[in-house]
Amino acid sequence: REKDEKYKTWMPKFLMAKEDKDWRKSSDDVERNIFKLKKSNAEKSKKMEKEEKIFRETFMYDKEIKVINTATAECSVRSKRRVDLPVTAGEQLDVIDVTEGNAVICRNSEGRYGYVLVEHLNFR
Repeated sequence: REKDEKYKTWMPKFLMAKEDKDWRKSSDDVERNIFKLKKSNAEKSKKMEKEEKIFRETFMYDKEIKVINTATAECSVRSKRRVDLPVTAGEQLDVIDVTEGNAVICRNSEGRYGYVLVEHLNFR
């Protein structure tokens, strides 16, 4: 037994294989991280549902929400009315519906809905 210990090579901790370091993490830590991610996704989806409900009430929109196209905002535009969607230059928007005028109903990455003028959008 003394011979085995005598010839055992010493390795600094920073050169240890990654698998050897993983033994320090308990399975509880891993499970906790998974639950944190799911919680944030659940909160985000809850917020999206709330925004959708507000959109349906404000616009009296009873159709199915389908993404027709995606567009990029060419310039930053502030909202003048409550129903307008404020956009920043380069922001990606999902086009939900086309209206009779020169505006379209869009959704941004935060889940907010509103009218955006076609002249401010760049379609791919």
